[in-house]
Amino acid sequence: MDLTRRAVALGGAGLLATVSHLPANALDAPLFDPVEAADDFWLAVDAYIYGYPLVTMEITRRVITNVERPEGSKGPMGHIIKLREYPNASFKDVTAPNADTLYTTAFVDVGKEPWVLSIPDMKDRYFLFPMLDGWTTVFQVPGRRTTGDGAQSYAITGPGWQGTIPEGVTEYKSPTSIVWILGRIYCDGTPEDYAAVHALQDQCKLVPLSAYGKDWTPPPGKVDPDIDMKTAVREQVNRMDAVEYFTLLCELMKTNPPTAADAEAVAKFAGIGIVPGQDFDKSKLDAAFVSRIPGIAFHRIMLHFKFSDGDVQDINGWGFTTKTGIYGTGYLQRALVTAIGLGANRPHDAIYPTSLKSKDGLFARAYHGANKYVVTFPKGQLPPVRGFWSITMYDDKYFFVDNPLNRYSISARQDLKTNPDGSTDIYIQNESPGADKESNWLPAPKDKFILMMRLYWPDDSPPSILDGSWVIPPVKKA
Repeated sequence: MDLTRRAVALGGAGLLATVSHLPANALDAPLFDPVEAADDFWLAVDAYIYGYPLVTMEITRRVITNVERPEGSKGPMGHIIKLREYPNASFKDVTAPNADTLYTTAFVDVGKEPWVLSIPDMKDRYFLFPMLDGWTTVFQVPGRRTTGDGAQSYAITGPGWQGTIPEGVTEYKSPTSIVWILGRIYCDGTPEDYAAVHALQDQCKLVPLSAYGKDWTPPPGKVDPDIDMKTAVREQVNRMDAVEYFTLLCELMKTNPPTAADAEAVAKFAGIGIVPGQDFDKSKLDAAFVSRIPGIAFHRIMLHFKFSDGDVQDINGWGFTTKTGIYGTGYLQRALVTAIGLGANRPHDAIYPTSLKSKDGLFARAYHGANKYVVTFPKGQLPPVRGFWSITMYDDKYFFVDNPLNRYSISARQDLKTNPDGSTDIYIQNESPGADKESNWLPAPKDKFILMMRLYWPDDSPPSILDGSWVIPPVKKA
């Protein structure tokens, strides 16, 4: 299975696809036992995997917020970052961009004081504002599915905080001080709809609790020149030795504590110097382990991906998972999703089936623009969602494909035509299928390409992709 396909199948934030970059040889490096029967070594590997989300989230936070003012996909702590338009085919900064939702995001530190997020009345427009804690768990998801589309305000409070919440504001208790708000608002990409969504983004407010109800402007961010803004976050994490890694992990756990369910695992880590609320005691870690732990631990994460399939299903050539966002004590799966799909939603909010090959009978071959393909949805069997669905076209590098329609994805908003029997064909090819079929045409490049389906708010009752009662149809050569 292709690693990049799995990365997007896990539904990570396209906004941050570049910071979730993986080493090219991640699956090829051998897993070897440098210290056979050394229990402490494997305990340290477990601790590394356990802490991987928290360390990665912190480095991500540093990179995204290390600017003076919001610009592009970055913004200081406590500032709302507003992506204003979809990229076109010339955009190469971020892989797997989407042409369905505009991101409205922020990082906040709720350890010292709660922050209040206010969302305007979305007036029947689909949106969601998932909130991730420092361990990458989606602990709350205000949005049309869960809280409706009326105006709403939420006080995000940190661990141990007690106080009074203003009237009309709902408290959301974060398990950690680090909180990443990853809002998405549906937009059809027309000038008129861009303007409407921009107005909604501008009405979103984020203020510390002490400033709620007051005229408040977020202060400029302070740029730290020592923060590496060029190296991918994944590489920054992977190049740490064990002492540097565990030192940062222990520092972060002082304000981003483990959950009660983690107690059994965390108690074991004390034997190698990792105790929540305390500095890392490196004297308890064998010096011979320091340089070897990160590589072995990362390979173990990737072996979960390679051999247990990372809990990714393959249905008719489409790969996807329904195990994201909430992990419990599934530390290996949590680390894997962090590594290749940072920012993943709960499956009830979004699933991202991805396909690299057409599947006809016993054979599966990579998509190529020299061929023509069709995916047929039988009558009444378009993707069952309550939010929206789409199929996005990417070239083999996960970038949009230039085409005469400037159409990068296809969905119900194209006013799809149906066949006499009620079925719906989507034509996937390089050249136009004819003027009478262009409403159902997803333009492809002349060479290799990749398809990704987005299913936001999938139905939770049959037919549903969540329980397998709705099956994605295969993409076949025409």
